[in-house]
Amino acid sequence: MDDLERAILISFDESGTIDSVLKSQAIAYCQQIKESTSICSICMERLCISKIVQVQFWCLQSLHEVLRVRYSSMGPEEKSFVRKTVFSMACYEAMGDKSSVRVLEGPAFIKNKLAQVLVTLIYFEYPLIWVSVFTDYLPHLSKGATVVDMFCRVLNALDDELISLEYPRSADETAVAARVKDAMRQQCVSQIVRAWYDIISMYRNSDPEVCTSVLDSMRRYITWIDIGLIVNDAFIPLLFELIFSDGLPDQLRGAAVSCVLAVVSKRMDAKPKIRLLQSLQISRVFGLIAEDSDSELVEKVAALLTGYATEALDCSKSLNSQEDIAVSMELLDEVLPSVFYVMQNCEIDTTFSIVQFLSSYVATMRSLSPLREKQLRHVGQILEVIRALIRYDPSYRDNLDALDKIGREEEDRMVEFRKDLFVLLRSIGRVAPNVTQVFIRNSLASAVASSTDRNVEEVEAALSLFYAYGESISDEALRSGSGILRELVPMLLSTRFPCHSIRLVALVYLDTIVRYMKFVQEHTEYIPMVLAAFLDERGVHHPNVNVSRRASYLFMRAVKMLKAKLVPFVETILQSLQDTVAQFTTMDCTSKELSGSEDGSHIFEAIGLLIGMEEVPLEKQADFLSALLTPLCQLVEASLLNAKVRNPEDSCAKIASIQQIIMAINSLSKGFSEHIVIGSRPAIGLMFKQTLDILLQILVVYPKVEPLRCKVTSFIHRMVDTLGTSVFPYLPKALEQLLAESEPKKMVAFLVLLNQLICKFNTGLHDILEQVYPSIASRIFNILSAGGLSFWTWEQYRGNS
Repeated sequence: MDDLERAILISFDESGTIDSVLKSQAIAYCQQIKESTSICSICMERLCISKIVQVQFWCLQSLHEVLRVRYSSMGPEEKSFVRKTVFSMACYEAMGDKSSVRVLEGPAFIKNKLAQVLVTLIYFEYPLIWVSVFTDYLPHLSKGATVVDMFCRVLNALDDELISLEYPRSADETAVAARVKDAMRQQCVSQIVRAWYDIISMYRNSDPEVCTSVLDSMRRYITWIDIGLIVNDAFIPLLFELIFSDGLPDQLRGAAVSCVLAVVSKRMDAKPKIRLLQSLQISRVFGLIAEDSDSELVEKVAALLTGYATEALDCSKSLNSQEDIAVSMELLDEVLPSVFYVMQNCEIDTTFSIVQFLSSYVATMRSLSPLREKQLRHVGQILEVIRALIRYDPSYRDNLDALDKIGREEEDRMVEFRKDLFVLLRSIGRVAPNVTQVFIRNSLASAVASSTDRNVEEVEAALSLFYAYGESISDEALRSGSGILRELVPMLLSTRFPCHSIRLVALVYLDTIVRYMKFVQEHTEYIPMVLAAFLDERGVHHPNVNVSRRASYLFMRAVKMLKAKLVPFVETILQSLQDTVAQFTTMDCTSKELSGSEDGSHIFEAIGLLIGMEEVPLEKQADFLSALLTPLCQLVEASLLNAKVRNPEDSCAKIASIQQIIMAINSLSKGFSEHIVIGSRPAIGLMFKQTLDILLQILVVYPKVEPLRCKVTSFIHRMVDTLGTSVFPYLPKALEQLLAESEPKKMVAFLVLLNQLICKFNTGLHDILEQVYPSIASRIFNILSAGGLSFWTWEQYRGNS
């Protein structure tokens, strides 16, 4: 071992035991050798005598770099020497004496690097200088599998480095690729194809691995060689013979399938493409997909069938002759059932978009009316595919129910994944509404009847389909219950799913009810069923806190839609919600579970909307409101009285409780309009004035507790809109307390409130504004002089408010 070989070994060492200084010196020495003018001779010499793979790789890598960078400056003799030596290595010829090393006996990565060097020579020299490189290589294939394997590596490297359109190419590379392909078509492609055929025929039983390599190379070249060289009475039967030979390895059979797919995907005009697709008699491979769905062969067949269907569909759009279009649709109809099976049961090649293909197929139906029986059957199968794809994996069931990190990730992934599928569902719903509705009905019935271990995912998928479908239905159709909606909605409301305790099922169930609420608006006999769903253990009394809070929000939306139609049920509703109302004011509002917009306060908004309607008699309205406000205000007053005597732990708990109460009162007030509170029913207004007076005491007792200040400020905003000018007597006190703390953020919140007052009351606010203006101006100038109130502060507050 000489110095160069030692340096190469040290430079490639990854053990970490080599001194870093020594390694740097070794790398520098190797680089110095690489830059010498005799580098090609040095590399060739080492390749002939060294069996050390690191040395072989370094020599081939150096040759590759030198050719790419210095080829134009190399002399004719040096080029000839490199060409002959590299070609001899690739042809498994001994260099010098018989004991010389043969590179083709090395590992795969060495042979791949040798192929890369040879392809670099082809890039510069074929066909202008080295016109016979391919025809010279072909006779050497008779030496056996080793040379055949190397020839395949050369063809694959040529495709990767120069020809393939899957990689970005420069203008020069594109021009060279065109030159090489044109020369190969004229000179040697037919001979290469003949060699492929002979090798496969010869080695199919004795060396299936080399046959697989040949087919992989062939697949790459089918895209640009004359298709007639492959699609003929010799090669196509051979490919299908390989595909159906049970005794051959799946890798070889799958490689043959991939070649047929390359034939199917070959770019050509639609008319000859249809004739080509017909000639393949693709139906003979349908039975193969029923085998082990995880096998490599089935994956390849699945890709062939989806590719075939895509080509047939594309042809139908490009053809002008009705006869040709009919042929393309016949081919498509023939393959679609197998494609639908593949979509539900097999791994799909990532280059094939299920949604894109199905959407394109459904789009062809829009111009057809009515749909034929076969097309209606295909619509049903597409719906089956959608249902199968949107179904959650049962292995994630516990994670999704607990909504842990894994569950959140899976739910987020599925939400994103389902988007395009639901768009497709809605397209189908417009093309074939009756078929879609019947499918959803049957899906719900089937899901309920399914076994417990599958019930959860089946039910969730069926409900999700029904929910998504609702977006494609017009308001008029929703109200009237067109088609079998008149049957579906009552079925939804009356069904008790065994898995209703599962979070995902409960959520989509409630969402679906709200989506079809327009039907209930017109068919009020179903209101009791709606109320039961929201008020029992399926809704606000669900054991999962995330479901119960979502139910509160959705119930509020339902109340907004049904409004006066709920008046006869107000007392029943309030009785059902007594425990929910009590629980809300004792919850820990600092909990992470309460974060977000669905914090549970929507139940008070729903109650406010119910009892705040003018259709509710005044006496009952006053009783209902008093029953809610009085205990809440008493709790606040008691907390304020005891605020100074409590220890810090109790104080934090009490602040959290007050915060919850303010949120509840604020939400409750949203159901009352200024017209009722001030105009027709001033007694109701008096209750809110008394409540405001009590809540303003919080600013006195807890002047520096920011969460409470924010909640009280929000309630003042609400009362300005609700009480109108009757809020004036409370404003001086409120503004004085809010002005007491002068930090910039709090001052910004104060100015936002002041802006609301000025916009609403205009000059009516003159006296109050005149009274507080000196204090406001003084406070603002003090903050500005200290640099505390910046544009950033204002924008931050706006973003958070």
